[in-house]
Amino acid sequence: MRLFAAVWPPQDVLDHLDLALASVRGAPAGTSSAVRWSARETWHLTVAFYGEVPEGAVPGLAADLAELAAGIDPYELALRGAGVFSHRTLWVGVGGDLETQRAVTRGCVEAGEAAVGVTDNRPRDRPHLTVGRVRPGSRPPRRRSSRPGQKPDARVPEDEDVAASLVRALAVYEGPRWLVDELTLVSSQPGAGRGGGPLYERVDTFALGR
Repeated sequence: MRLFAAVWPPQDVLDHLDLALASVRGAPAGTSSAVRWSARETWHLTVAFYGEVPEGAVPGLAADLAELAAGIDPYELALRGAGVFSHRTLWVGVGGDLETQRAVTRGCVEAGEAAVGVTDNRPRDRPHLTVGRVRPGSRPPRRRSSRPGQKPDARVPEDEDVAASLVRALAVYEGPRWLVDELTLVSSQPGAGRGGGPLYERVDTFALGR
């Protein structure tokens, strides 16, 4: 079973982001030919990735995560700004109580080490929510000339310029604050979800501070 720990924003926060992304998706750089947008049901903040975990080890991992969650008080986060990894992966950033968020990450990573002997070495110091991926070599549509006899602009951005355009469009995004009051253990099936994306299913949920 392929597992990870996550924080899932509530529906009103996702509604706000969805509305902001609607105009970005409709812009030249955000057309479906250039970007594969993530399905809304996959929007989450990855806290720790465990990879393939034997079914027999899942109860122990869940118990450790439950103990961790019980010792952390609910805290506030908000989605804000945007960025891109490797010129391709478009993400929306996170603000708010990042100190607690990083403490949650450290605890979840340690839980994975203790329960299944897996260490998540990926950098998690920048919490984010992935919203899309730019297809390699994608180019936004050429801009047509508005003047008779004027040649179209031949400078057509490559995929990294598409990503940069999308980041600029989302740079000022500021979502509503929400109270993080639970941690979720999630299973992932790559390619089994809508549009060939991953299928995520909640395995267990752990309330914070209880």
